[in-house]
Amino acid sequence: MTVHYQGTPEALQALDAYVKLSRAVNALEARLSERHAYGGLTASQFGVLEALYHLGPLCQGELSAKLLKSGGNLTLVVDNLVRLGLVERERDTGDRRRVMVTLTEAGRERITELFPLHVQDIVTEFSVLSPEEQATLASLCRKLGKAGQ
Repeated sequence: MTVHYQGTPEALQALDAYVKLSRAVNALEARLSERHAYGGLTASQFGVLEALYHLGPLCQGELSAKLLKSGGNLTLVVDNLVRLGLVERERDTGDRRRVMVTLTEAGRERITELFPLHVQDIVTEFSVLSPEEQATLASLCRKLGKAGQ
């Protein structure tokens, strides 16, 4: 592939790594979606259910930060989950500005059923890497993710 950008070697190396990381994430998400790993939900909807399942009720702002989604995007995702009967919103009685999102019984049942299947799909996808490679990848991703903080 011809590279049109003629930057420094450092810039070319960083861009190459970024493109490969982005493509790997997109390919992984596509394969998980094809396997129906999200049970007919979008990755964002599944992420909301998973966060609420593991962390308990959260306000929309906390969910937005956990999932690295904008407030507007998360509002739409939660709207759709409310429409599906999987979550509900409640105003915080102590601070009416806060809207808490909680799993409904149907939402809890759905994520309880889906999560073990999702984990197995991820294990299958990551089996192309050795345990040591998985640990290295996790460490590098964490380092990259925390770099801007």
